[in-house]
Amino acid sequence: MNIKAFVVLLISLFSSFVGVALVTPFLPLYATDMGASGVWLGLIFSSFTITRAVVMPFIGPLSDRKGRKLFLCIGLGGYTVLSFFYVLATTPYYLVIIRAVQGATAGMVIPMARAYIGDLCPKGEEGKWHGYANGAFFGGFAAGPIMGGLIGEWYGMNASFYAMGGLSLLSLLLTLFFLPEMEPQQVAGRSKSFKGLFQQASTSSMMQGLTSFRAVLGLARGCLTTFLPVLAASSLGIGTGAIGILVTAHNIPRAAVQPFFGKLADRFNRRTLVIIGAIFIIIFFSLIPGQYNYWQLLVLVILGGVVFGMPLSPLAALYTEQGRTFGMGTAMSLEMLAMAIGMGIGPIVGGLVADALNVGSVFYFSAGALLVGSFLFFMLTRGYKFNTAIAAQKASDIQPDD
Repeated sequence: MNIKAFVVLLISLFSSFVGVALVTPFLPLYATDMGASGVWLGLIFSSFTITRAVVMPFIGPLSDRKGRKLFLCIGLGGYTVLSFFYVLATTPYYLVIIRAVQGATAGMVIPMARAYIGDLCPKGEEGKWHGYANGAFFGGFAAGPIMGGLIGEWYGMNASFYAMGGLSLLSLLLTLFFLPEMEPQQVAGRSKSFKGLFQQASTSSMMQGLTSFRAVLGLARGCLTTFLPVLAASSLGIGTGAIGILVTAHNIPRAAVQPFFGKLADRFNRRTLVIIGAIFIIIFFSLIPGQYNYWQLLVLVILGGVVFGMPLSPLAALYTEQGRTFGMGTAMSLEMLAMAIGMGIGPIVGGLVADALNVGSVFYFSAGALLVGSFLFFMLTRGYKFNTAIAAQKASDIQPDD
């Protein structure tokens, strides 16, 4: 395990995700002030994930041949530049364009980071190292909203956009100067094209099951990110600072539990852990539309952060296993593509549901989608066997010689 590369990568990505999450508390409100309806809100959030989804299938297989660092730096550089364009937006239409272009650059960041980590992970420890990585990633998302909410209240919304650009620039410099390039693992049968990516996925029921669940998890996440601030603001009449605290309170436990569930994923059946986590997430979404005061809602989103974090490290470990067959960049890009498709579709359909019914109905819709995706995952991955042989071998390796 190259600890130096791992640490530099986590510090860089933590800074980047803090910057990304700075605007989370108020971007829906920022758009609403410009006259955005529920559908426009969905388009603003979905445009980012849609363009990211277009880029990722090409970048993943290409990085399996060319390396990760170049694409990671290009993505961070593009994200930095686009961060400063938010202050120029005057209508929801311009926000859609900015988000779309920034999403294309972001399509090179998370998949490359996850593929880099997958390359570094020793066999049998995929859950452990992805748990630490997820903790850093989601820790950035946890720290960002409260910082962005407070910056927005104290210095205005534009200051948060400038801060997002500055932190993205810091991540770019750390990656450029301190992250060593690592040759991707050479594996037989890896995809070499956009078409090949889907051909490989269609031949693996395990990949199909992972992709189905990752897509609906992204859908639910997109609806939660887009409409929880709107629900809280409309039902409780709170400002961006309080909304930032809500979002942060959800993300902190989601980050904190990652190392724990990552280690569990190396000891117990990863598929079972994903299914258990899915059940609890469905319950969480079903509870969100209830009548709560601010403190009750805060407790609920904290518990929701814990359950939302349960399947993530086991999922990453499962994708890493697949990456050793299909190519790490290919597998991680497919994971992020599934998430991006879900996050792209979710806010748009959620916006239609909100306009037709009410904001609370969006969360019931998300719970139903999660139920369908979890069932597909359960059926398509029935042949998965947890590899206990590696763990047994690692234990025997540390025994003293007779």
